[in-house]
Amino acid sequence: MAGSGKRRRVRGSRVVAVVAAVGAVGALTVTFVSGGGRGSASAEANLNDFVPIERVAANVPTPRPGPDASRGVFTVDCGTNRNGKFSPDNPVAQPGIRNGAEHLHDFVGNLAIDANTPDAVLAASGTTCRNGDRSSYFWPVVRIDKSVRTDLDPQALGAVQPTVSCPRVADRLPAVPASARDSVRRDLAALDRQLASANGRMAASRGRIDQRLNQSVLGALRAERAETIKRISRTMSGAGSRPRGLVSLVDCEVSYDGLHATHSAAPATASGASPGVRCPSVRDKLPGVPASALDEVNRNLDLLDQQVAEANERLVTTKGQGGPNFALNAIVGPLQSKRVATLDRIAIAIGRTAPRPQGLEALAACTLDERPVGGQPGGNGDGNGNGNNDGNNGNGNNDGGDKPLPEPQGPNLELPNNTGRIVQPSKVLIEYRGNPGAKVTPMPRFLRALTGDAKPTSRGPANARATWTCSGFADRLSDRYPICPDGSQVMRVQDFPGCWDGRNTDSENHRAHLAFADPATGACPQGFVAIPQLRISIAYDIPRAVQLRGQYALDSFPEENHNPFSDHNDFVNVNSDKQMRRIAACLNEGRRCS
Repeated sequence: MAGSGKRRRVRGSRVVAVVAAVGAVGALTVTFVSGGGRGSASAEANLNDFVPIERVAANVPTPRPGPDASRGVFTVDCGTNRNGKFSPDNPVAQPGIRNGAEHLHDFVGNLAIDANTPDAVLAASGTTCRNGDRSSYFWPVVRIDKSVRTDLDPQALGAVQPTVSCPRVADRLPAVPASARDSVRRDLAALDRQLASANGRMAASRGRIDQRLNQSVLGALRAERAETIKRISRTMSGAGSRPRGLVSLVDCEVSYDGLHATHSAAPATASGASPGVRCPSVRDKLPGVPASALDEVNRNLDLLDQQVAEANERLVTTKGQGGPNFALNAIVGPLQSKRVATLDRIAIAIGRTAPRPQGLEALAACTLDERPVGGQPGGNGDGNGNGNNDGNNGNGNNDGGDKPLPEPQGPNLELPNNTGRIVQPSKVLIEYRGNPGAKVTPMPRFLRALTGDAKPTSRGPANARATWTCSGFADRLSDRYPICPDGSQVMRVQDFPGCWDGRNTDSENHRAHLAFADPATGACPQGFVAIPQLRISIAYDIPRAVQLRGQYALDSFPEENHNPFSDHNDFVNVNSDKQMRRIAACLNEGRRCS
């Protein structure tokens, strides 16, 4: 069937691809070189990624509702990101890794979220959703890029050494009790060794994208990290300082950062994006904390998180106000004053029964990430970033890796090979839908969910999903970019899993706690219960001439080179328990609500 299914991408003359089957299960070693770009001079080489929607056969199943069906629909209006909250963070798939996505996301809903935002801060945040829903919904941006990029050297992939990056655990821990400090430091050092070993194994895939090796390395590393992180949690809980949400920090990623192309020379057109505040991390700089001071220190650590989130939220909501120094004087300056006072309280609390920590005041200063125009992608060499420090720290843990990932640049927030004007959605429809075979159970608060796979080339296509269509063609989805008839909009329709394991809000691979229902019957797998199934439909006004020339594309990881099959969407449920019960009741009673 045209435009759907799990296919091999063919790029024409601008692509060199060698694909070899490995093993009986069909694992792939992919040698892939691509120049990217969507200009008139190279459009023909990229049109294999585009398909007229009329050529895609109907492929969307419609299960027949059973007697216990929950037929309702609950709609949420969170806008179309007119606030300009863009970020290359992925707080669901890559929590704690600044710029971890290496491509830009549209964010609607929660105004405070970034790679490091704790649940309590999410719950106190402002939101763009009209009904007060503080959940976060985010997806890769779409861009129009009419420029022509230079082809990559055919030897480019041969020079690329894939590397593994992992969330930094030390930055996400509560205060470490003095009695547990040595044990925790040993385990943090073990995380360093595990990462170094994984990167040593990745040396075997230099110059290649090897799905089987990637899966082997990441699977083994995941198992090691899971056990080590559980041990840290047990140690700290036994000493009176229980960590939360550490399961989200288990999984790691393989990066092909060296495949990035250079920025295009496309004329800059302001995207209206908001800057962000970057502050040094504190949690990893503290000594062991006396038991009598744990509660007070943890309260103030949480307050530091809240202060940064409030500052970032104000940067979004006050965009365009005041003069050129408004953000520095009205937001960053007051934030520093608050941090000075909070850090002093932490030092006083520890100093009552132990040596007072010295130098904490140096962690008070924050900077404004204004994403200046021009220049090549830079790293965050100062080690500061929304409570995240990518360098070495006082607790002996550097499990995030040393190499910083690229920062967005210029008014279009361009990243290497992700260039051009961002297309704002004309409409975003967020729906919670029922189950055709059963009543739904409310989602737990702070549930993390994702759909699709941002890396089908390097991880394999098992979790990738076709999402592309045109308005008026709801019965079909394509894994290629659609070319729509006149009067029809380009659309992405992204369905999330609708079944939950009944226990966990996240899992080691960010997927195992959720499952998709049977597409024919709506039945959940054994051990899972039906929950409100989230669907996000995004519509774009993209000129048909741009579609025909292949000049619009999804932001992506470098190895995906704008692969439309790498489309994905992420969600953090911050609805109150009361609101989620209301949503479930609406669905179970067969009503349409908002």
